[in-house]
Amino acid sequence: MNLAEYIKENMVLIPKGQELIRDFIDPVKWLSSDYKMSAPGTRKAKNTREELLYVSSFLMLKTTVTNELYSYVTGIDYDVKIKDFPVVNVSWVEAIEFCNRLSEKLGLEKCYILNSVSEKTIVDYSKNGFRLPTDVEWQYACRGNKKGYRYGDIEETAWYEKNSEKRLQEVKMKRANDFGLFDMIGNVWEWCFDLYDEKRYGNYRIFRGGSFASEERACGATSRRKSFPEFKIDDLGFRIARSSFSGLK
Repeated sequence: MNLAEYIKENMVLIPKGQELIRDFIDPVKWLSSDYKMSAPGTRKAKNTREELLYVSSFLMLKTTVTNELYSYVTGIDYDVKIKDFPVVNVSWVEAIEFCNRLSEKLGLEKCYILNSVSEKTIVDYSKNGFRLPTDVEWQYACRGNKKGYRYGDIEETAWYEKNSEKRLQEVKMKRANDFGLFDMIGNVWEWCFDLYDEKRYGNYRIFRGGSFASEERACGATSRRKSFPEFKIDDLGFRIARSSFSGLK
């Protein structure tokens, strides 16, 4: 793999804009990794929180990180038959470690100062290296200039429980959104950097978008779940972003 060329060819510019973030919060504290915070049809007895946020332009990978890319950066072996499938069973901690390793390999500045206490890990958005998208960046990028819950018909844009045979699928097999991003909904959930609510849920981090195992209503731009940063499962992966648009060294 020519790593620099791969990254150049597969990162797309997401233009600046605004995005309304809306959560439906259960007033009862519940530390469950399966808890759905913002899936349609699950709003009963929950408090609504809304905030209109500005999103600066940034770069984002067209697909989730694949087994091929993850292996090349980390040195972890994989089956060549699944090289173009999303890497899964990767924790939030491992995802940010990957971002730092990728930045280092390409001579870029690391975005993360790691800490054994995950909520004390620091991100520097002024650095030109790789990072996880923020919660609002992910949602804004997912919509791809659309206003609705999805950027197209679910059968054309997403792998979910009814069309995936309940198994992981190769990237880029469904239609991209208007920003040129594939599989933003379905196939695998995707980690974001953000803590969900440190006061109520401790170190739980957000992941987005639904997966091949998800029911239809869980696959959309505003669908999110949360779990502890060491959590791993076979339908959870990640994609990478960059704040800086300077060329790769």
